[in-house]
Amino acid sequence: MKPAQERKLARAVQRVTATALGPYQSAVVRIGFGATWLLFLLSEFPNRHELYGPDGPWSWEMGKELIADNNAFSALLWSDSTLWFEFVYGVGVLSSLLMVVGWRTRTVSVLFMIGVLSLQNRSIFVGDGGDNVVHLMAVYLVMTRCAQVWSLDARRAVLPSARDRTGPVLWSVLGALLFVGTLVGRAGGDEWITVLLWGVWTAQGLWWAVNRYAPDSEPRTLLDVLANLVHNAALAVIMAEVCVIYATAGWYKIQGSRWQDGTALYYPLNLDYFAPWPALSGLLASGGVVVMLLTYGTVIVQVAFPFTLFNRRVKNVLLVIMMLEHAGIAVLLGLPFFSLAMIAADAVFLPTAFLVGLGALVVRRRDRLLAGSAIPSQFRRRSEEQPRTLVG
Repeated sequence: MKPAQERKLARAVQRVTATALGPYQSAVVRIGFGATWLLFLLSEFPNRHELYGPDGPWSWEMGKELIADNNAFSALLWSDSTLWFEFVYGVGVLSSLLMVVGWRTRTVSVLFMIGVLSLQNRSIFVGDGGDNVVHLMAVYLVMTRCAQVWSLDARRAVLPSARDRTGPVLWSVLGALLFVGTLVGRAGGDEWITVLLWGVWTAQGLWWAVNRYAPDSEPRTLLDVLANLVHNAALAVIMAEVCVIYATAGWYKIQGSRWQDGTALYYPLNLDYFAPWPALSGLLASGGVVVMLLTYGTVIVQVAFPFTLFNRRVKNVLLVIMMLEHAGIAVLLGLPFFSLAMIAADAVFLPTAFLVGLGALVVRRRDRLLAGSAIPSQFRRRSEEQPRTLVG
């Protein structure tokens, strides 16, 4: 290997091990999926018993039998008590909110994953493709340092250091609950979730202990390197997952006769189930040329997107088109949560400069609102500061 190539390789290894890449992208993904799941749970709150609870057509016994066959995980199948269902649903709502604000994200991301898996695996016939994306991303987010920016964790990192009491208490309580669940044989129907939860719990305790008693030691550096490697690998998997979703969707559409003749979009626009605005859907469906262009355009964009990642300008153009397409799906077909999930997944490819500028714009607007309000100045935090310590 030539010296120039060796230097490039060394710089690449240094960057991957010393830095958690894509801090703004991972933060947007965290906020996006936390908000998507939170809004879904709140919107379906009146129907929660029929969707996932004791009043649903998919009974608790049927769910228990299915879990025994496919070894999926659902805490809702530990007990058929209504009180237990309400508790798990409440944990799902609370963890989603905490993911959005980025509070104790390492721990909350695990609770968020448990809430998503528990509800979705309880009634597998409820939901759409957006739920599948949330399902996958909830697992991936556990392995990311997604609270380095735009989070309460990042805010806490820039404040004067003080003894952390909340972290150890939270860790101890969750460890006790995990021990009880494992002891009674109810840590899911599969051993993988038990191993994963104990592994995450142990890693959290080790991280806190080393950071507390040996903050400048080699073990602390080693843990940072491992955390960065896991984060960067998970971020790469998220990107690959988005590419796979679009590639498979596009190539399957190519094989369909309705997509080949340019009429595929016409049919859902004329279904009452997918027509929250019948007049708007009818107006769009009446234009044959528009329907054909949108049908072919959807296939072209989905197939081409994975091949445009090496051309930043083309990638950004297609990214905007896909986000607008999902926004249109939310309005025209009445699938807001599917669209939110896909837009949140697409956000992993947004340019860093755009996200930094967007964050600065939001801060300026917020400061203007605070300046014109009666909020005392001591409550106005300097959120423009970047965290000196990477957390998440």
